[in-house]
Amino acid sequence: MTDLRGAMCEATTVVVKVGSSSLILPGGGIDVRRVDDLVDVLSEVVKDGRRVVLVSSGAIATGFPAMGMTHRPRTLAGKQAAASVGQGILLAHYTSRFASHGLRVGQVLLTVNDLVRPTSYCNAWSTLDTLLGLGVVPIVNENDTVATGEIRFGDNDRLAALIAELVRAQALVLLSDVDALYTTHPDSPDARRVEVVEDIEALDVDTHKAGSGVGTGGMTTKLEAARMATCAGVPVVLAAMADARGVLAGDPVGTYFRPMATRRPRRLLWLADAATPQGQIVIDDGAVEALTQRHSSLLAVGVTRVHGDFQAGDPVTILAPDGRVIGRGIVQFSHDEVRIMRGRSSAWLVAEMGPAASREIIHRDAMVLNRRRGAKK
Repeated sequence: MTDLRGAMCEATTVVVKVGSSSLILPGGGIDVRRVDDLVDVLSEVVKDGRRVVLVSSGAIATGFPAMGMTHRPRTLAGKQAAASVGQGILLAHYTSRFASHGLRVGQVLLTVNDLVRPTSYCNAWSTLDTLLGLGVVPIVNENDTVATGEIRFGDNDRLAALIAELVRAQALVLLSDVDALYTTHPDSPDARRVEVVEDIEALDVDTHKAGSGVGTGGMTTKLEAARMATCAGVPVVLAAMADARGVLAGDPVGTYFRPMATRRPRRLLWLADAATPQGQIVIDDGAVEALTQRHSSLLAVGVTRVHGDFQAGDPVTILAPDGRVIGRGIVQFSHDEVRIMRGRSSAWLVAEMGPAASREIIHRDAMVLNRRRGAKK
């Protein structure tokens, strides 16, 4: 163990995500040896008194050969059918292998949309927390069988980061078919392994070439998951599945992403990564400076334009005059009210609309600023 990796072996709650390419044989179906090896490692961790959530892909790739199909389905209906069969097979194998260690598992099927609404977000947390408290290993997967849009590869990377935030994990492990993050494709002679990422916002790698073409999520989605988790104060390691034991022991394998020093409150985690903004508020340069430099609340005088049909209590996106995303916030007034209030001083608002109108449009404690200041809407 190194001092830098100490958080990985000291974490009392760990989320481990494994992708299809690490679980499935080239022609489809479960790679029994690799899955069993992973379960053995995770079982040791649980028996050490630590809590583990496993986010596992692989339902579609497990299901299509079991249905007599020779190739991975391309249609949404075909993918959903394969997922419905494969999820049962995959869970049965996990259940059997964990049971050989005296452990129970619980299936939790989620979509990102399940975490968008505050009520369902809290329900998901309550379920996972109860399972973990009972010593059960939750096995989470995206609910491919009921997806209403095209099933997008890589969603489980983001889902794993959301789960890590949700359960207040002390570590997130992303297991992949590459052993670390590289500056370009690992097969390139110019590729250099990135051992530690101190600030993911300053990372300079070719994300379109840095990963493997075999994995379902690709390196871009893994870096986005790492950004989400580290911004929530959760350290992340990206490594090969074969290095799972070393990662959880704090060995210097894979790529370590250092977390931010402080954790956001759970409501702000939901706002930053799971909430769907219901509108946009454009602010002037003075308000941009007040929010980003002085961490002020957003006042009506700094608002220039309003887009969308939001109500008080809804999440909205905050935009600079040039369209850059400044952040997100929970608005205290409806879209109609903000349109009337925009550009007005507090004195005018009190005189014309009453004392309640003097409140901030968005209070600083209900706001998440975007660290990537150049992001576009």
